[in-house]
Amino acid sequence: MKTRKTGPPGKSRSDEEWIYGLNPVREALRSGRKIRSVFISTSRKEKMPELEGEIALRGIRVRREDRLFFDSRFPKGHQGIAAVAPPREYADIEELFETPSGRREVPLFLALDCLEDPRNLGAILRVADAAGVHGIVLQAHRSATLGPEAVKASAGASEYVPVSVVPNIKHAMREAKARGMMVVGAEAGSEESLWNLDLSGPVLVVIGSEGRGLRRTVREGCDVLASIPMKGRVNSLNASVAAGVVIFEVMRQRLRIKEHDQDYLR
Repeated sequence: MKTRKTGPPGKSRSDEEWIYGLNPVREALRSGRKIRSVFISTSRKEKMPELEGEIALRGIRVRREDRLFFDSRFPKGHQGIAAVAPPREYADIEELFETPSGRREVPLFLALDCLEDPRNLGAILRVADAAGVHGIVLQAHRSATLGPEAVKASAGASEYVPVSVVPNIKHAMREAKARGMMVVGAEAGSEESLWNLDLSGPVLVVIGSEGRGLRRTVREGCDVLASIPMKGRVNSLNASVAAGVVIFEVMRQRLRIKEHDQDYLR
């Protein structure tokens, strides 16, 4: 798959980026990502033999720093460990959409419409990795990107889920339709229930931003708008929770069909 190091269109990037937290650093190492240096707090008491062994095996420089070094650079939860690496490479959108055919799998993608909270992006990356999503499409402007906070919130999943950043996700939605995917917008209050949809075929799920939901033009570009049935008085879900509900409903339907086919063939 083609990748580019320049980052999102219209946004300049540094030639290095920070990864902080035990799981993100561990998964960056496990994934084979190039790491320039690892920083470990002198106040960190817990031993990390497996991680330190991998660092030594790859000949990565280790620097010991005091807690002030970490507290002044990262939010709470840094766990006294960080790494610096070249910037994350983003996937080419056309080749991203080719991924499922190379694996002989039914396409499943996520597009995020101006999602701004990096912690939500990180949580969605965890969902995507757990459910086998083939990739995530982000819009370049007014959107969270794969910065340190998103990577930390992903608990390492950002190393495994391909991400493509495009000027406008509406173009990606049209491309998905041209490739035979049904574009499903998650929209609170829509008349169509998620439970009534057949999601076993190729699907691109579109999740809106925090508070505002899907933009009007994005809603109009969807094949169907679906709501998640709810009983509570506060009928809204966090964007990452909504993404998890929709994506795992897709996964449930596909597993059910697969199990049915296996029973039929016996």
